[in-house]
Parts: sequence; structure tokens; C-alpha cells
Amino acid sequence: MKRVAVFLYAVFSYLFAMSGQIAFILYISPWDIMPWHIDRGAGDITVGAVAVDLLLIVLFGLQHTLMARKSIKRKLFGRLPESIERSTYIWLSGALLWLIILFFHPFDGYLWDLRGTVWGSVLSVLFVAAWLFSTVATFVINHFELFGLQQGWHYLRGVSAKEIPFQVKLFYRFIRHPIQLGVLIGLWATPAMGYGHLLLSAGLSLYILIGLYYEERDLERHFGEAYREYKKRVAKLIPFLY
Repeated sequence: MKRVAVFLYAVFSYLFAMSGQIAFILYISPWDIMPWHIDRGAGDITVGAVAVDLLLIVLFGLQHTLMARKSIKRKLFGRLPESIERSTYIWLSGALLWLIILFFHPFDGYLWDLRGTVWGSVLSVLFVAAWLFSTVATFVINHFELFGLQQGWHYLRGVSAKEIPFQVKLFYRFIRHPIQLGVLIGLWATPAMGYGHLLLSAGLSLYILIGLYYEERDLERHFGEAYREYKKRVAKLIPFLY
């Protein structure tokens, strides 16, 4: 019964996290097709509104960065099964995305507004391409392990996950972090960059860059010299540049 409960928890966490990610992509998309949108209901820029927005961004960044560290996970989860660790991390990520969608304050005015122009159309296409690129990159490594389903399935069957050797596939031959690159482009590729959208994109971009620093430290500890050599050969986010 415990194994079934853990697996169902993993399934719930995965579906909830996916709902948050899809809703967030639509929330910042060029198309206002949800009950909530980053540019809908924009108001004046006030200290209170900015404070709430920054708090939401900081909470999202802290959860992603701290809960991904092994030392923090040991303190938080103790002896819980690994599937519980990842699944809990995933559904909390989804919950924080939903908090951003529901409570983030958009502001009047635009840094740029290219809607109805060729460049606006180009940015809309780039938005879709970036999120597709990021999604495909999760499958290149192991989408279901990344989002906790594989751990729940293994626990249900009573088997241990095999140690996966360091591998470099497809996009990862040219950049070390294609998932994050897709997200960064998706945050900024918009035909109309409102000031609320600008704050959200800047805040989450800063979190991604900080998070990558800690992630790379963890990868070096885990894979050792293999990852250090990989860092020398392959750019972090921009092929042949950075």
C-alpha cells in the first residue's frame, strides 16, 4: 500500500507541476487566452506591488536553489524515499508558479510593443520555439526522472535506479544547459514587453544564472573530472561564446 501511495504521489506531483508550467507559459505568452495574463489588469507601479512581485520571484528562486542542494534535502526529508524528495520538490515548484500567475502585479506601460509588425511575429515564433526547445531538452536527458515519475515507478516496483554514467547527447554537445537557455529565451521573446513582464523576466533570469552556478558545483562533485573536461569543451549557454 505504501508503494502505491508513493507512486500516486509522484503522479499527482508530476501532473500538478506540469499544469503550473503550462499555465505559466500561457500566462506570459503573446496570446491572452487564459483567465490570467501578465499584461491583463495592469496598474500603476507602486512600492507595495513591486514588493509583492519581488517576494514571489525570490520565493520561487529560493525553493528551486535550496531544495536542489543535497545538504538541504537531507535536513528537510531525512530518511524519506528518493521519490518523495523529487516529487515534493516538483509539486512545490508548480505551486509557486501558480502563486506567480495568481498574485503577480502587472504594470502600465511597455518597454517595447511590436504587436502587428513583422518583428512582433518573429518574436512570437521564437517564443514557441524556445519553450519547445527547452521541453525537448528535458527528454534528451531523462524527462521522467527529472520530474520524479521514474523514482515513483521504481519505488512501486521495488527496484533501485541504476547509476547513469556521464553522457553528452544532442543539444548538450553544444551547450551545457539547453533547458535553461530555452527558458531564458522564452522569458524575453515577446512582441510586447510590459513593465510587469520585464520585472518577472529580469528576476527569473537572475535566478537562473545564480542557480546554474550552484548546479554546476553539484555536477562537478558528482561527475568529477568528466564534468570539468566537459566545461572546458562546451559553452554554458551560448555556443562557442558563453
